[in-house]
Amino acid sequence: MDQTLSKYQPIALSLFRFITGLMLFQYGIAKLFKFPPVPMFEKVELFSLYGAAGSIELIIGGLLLVGLFTRLAAFILSGEMAFAYFISHFPKNFYPVINGGTAAILLCFACLYLVTSGGGPISLDALLRKK
Repeated sequence: MDQTLSKYQPIALSLFRFITGLMLFQYGIAKLFKFPPVPMFEKVELFSLYGAAGSIELIIGGLLLVGLFTRLAAFILSGEMAFAYFISHFPKNFYPVINGGTAAILLCFACLYLVTSGGGPISLDALLRKK
């Protein structure tokens, strides 16, 4: 079973990178372009802390989405998610299930994993390496 499933690991890594990038990218779209309309992001201004976070998520999340500069992009996004957790969620309550910080923690560690593993074979990084 292990040998059968392990041959799909590189493709699963590319899919994991793509979905992680997509999740961060969608937060950037919601914060900056108000789509889809999310009540907690309706008053986000571009030149605010939330606006800066949205810009990072949109631009660097887009890089992660396509797998370009994956390790660097994932490193920056991992730090941003840790920062978001400790600035926005942790002061509300110690427990992530209560303070709403579960997604920030998961995205932080997903990106941290991508820093160490790279973007996988289906990425612009892999395409550029072949040339």
